[in-house]
Amino acid sequence: MAAAAVLALLLASALAGAAAGGDIVHHDDEAPKIPGCSNDFVLVKVQSWVNGKEGDEFVGVGARFGPKIVSKEKHANRTKLTLADPLECCSPPKNKVSGDVLLVQRGKCKFTKKAKFAEAAGASGIIIINHVHELYKMVCEKNETDLDIHIPAVLLPKDAGAGLHTLLTSGSAVSVQLYSPDRPVVDTAEVFLWLMAVGTVLGASYWSAWSAREGDIEQEKLLKDGHEILLNVEDRSSSGMIDINVASAIMFVVVASCFLIMLYKLMSYWFVELLVVIFCIGGVEGLQTCLVALLSRWFKHAAESFVKVPFIGAVSHLTLAVCPFCIVFAVLWAVYRQRTYAWIGQDILGVALIITVIQIVRVPNLKVGSVLLSCAFLYDIFWVFVSKRWFHESVMIVVARGDKTDEDGVPMLLKIPRMFDPWGGYSIIGFGDILLPGLLVAFALRYDFAGKKSFQSGYFLWAMVAYGSGLLITYVALNLMDGHGQPALLYIVPFTLGTLIALGWKRGELRNLWVRGEPERVCTHKIQLQGGTTTPNKHDDE
Repeated sequence: MAAAAVLALLLASALAGAAAGGDIVHHDDEAPKIPGCSNDFVLVKVQSWVNGKEGDEFVGVGARFGPKIVSKEKHANRTKLTLADPLECCSPPKNKVSGDVLLVQRGKCKFTKKAKFAEAAGASGIIIINHVHELYKMVCEKNETDLDIHIPAVLLPKDAGAGLHTLLTSGSAVSVQLYSPDRPVVDTAEVFLWLMAVGTVLGASYWSAWSAREGDIEQEKLLKDGHEILLNVEDRSSSGMIDINVASAIMFVVVASCFLIMLYKLMSYWFVELLVVIFCIGGVEGLQTCLVALLSRWFKHAAESFVKVPFIGAVSHLTLAVCPFCIVFAVLWAVYRQRTYAWIGQDILGVALIITVIQIVRVPNLKVGSVLLSCAFLYDIFWVFVSKRWFHESVMIVVARGDKTDEDGVPMLLKIPRMFDPWGGYSIIGFGDILLPGLLVAFALRYDFAGKKSFQSGYFLWAMVAYGSGLLITYVALNLMDGHGQPALLYIVPFTLGTLIALGWKRGELRNLWVRGEPERVCTHKIQLQGGTTTPNKHDDE
């Protein structure tokens, strides 16, 4: 499980900044606004009717020029669609288009010229078919002055435009309706995603702290019983736990960067399939560990009786009973992951994996936590924003959305559908935005448990408030930036790390937090190996 935890943490870090929404409104500094050409780039719904029956709905992008497209469907007119002649509409149309929406092909002249010819012929709008499957921003030339255009212009991708073109050439009567609905002010999916992330960190932190406290209790029993083995404080943790050090924290982010580049360069159908397999293996391990920990309280005998399994070793009967269910659950998700309800299975596997990793991988002190989160902070900013200079697009956002595949994003994400959003889609958050800060929050709770601190005098409550606030600010920024992907750690790290450092400094415990990672305690037992007796002696656990 330790190897799976390290691999999961690596995958999580590779997608640490994938808190994203759909790009509905676009701003482009390379295409500045000028008089008559100052619209925002907005996505436009093109609802079609074929021979009086409702047909497909396509999505295009509005132009910089022309009037703004209505946002309400009830205010959008249902208008006849006519094929331009000539098709490129670089000269006045030969056919009668009075009041119709004109369908034209991109090429041979500027977008604005096509719109002017269409408007002069009496068209009420113009739909331009792109020559590629992607959307393109229709802008104006810098030296253009005659931009008094009064009809809306929409660009459709090649496949959507070709479908409408085929219908018209076959003699079908086609009409369309153009509108660009606004998104709701509050995205309910983001609210539930916030609750899921905060709840995951809360549950994982308590599990980690309880495990550490059980280890402390076991050690105290051994000391009181006069056990003849000198216990090392560094080995107090339960077996199988992994403590991160400064060097591994730095190297971790470097390796995660290499892994992210590999995802970006090799992203394809087969590579996504490989990621799905890896995610399922980690998800099975995580779900199994969580279920065994929960069920062991009711099935204690099955959890404490073991059987030897070839190549694996001793395995409890409870684990053997739970494992097939976890495997079937992961396989069913992998097979049906394209279904609309598959996000539920993905989130269950993801949350279980994150909780398990936070319970196994530990930050021993604030120094290591600061190095890890500071590196992740810089990593997040670089791959979301700075990477655009070299790759001409945000590497992390492209990988998170799975732009180069037919998949709806890579599986190392938690996501919830926008059920009340007219544009649909998903609100997502990368594993790293939960897991990496979660390691620090779990450390805070372990510190409080070890020092027997109350909520107010401890650090965990304030760390949780800081994490929740940082994530909340992330979603606020996401909406203020019109849905553009945001590096969540840009907001979360200063909140969580800054809160713990400021509180530690104010309370005079910063040195213990930074170096020792545990409060000063008084031990009343000292084991004398030579005489085999114990004598009380007050000392620090060093």
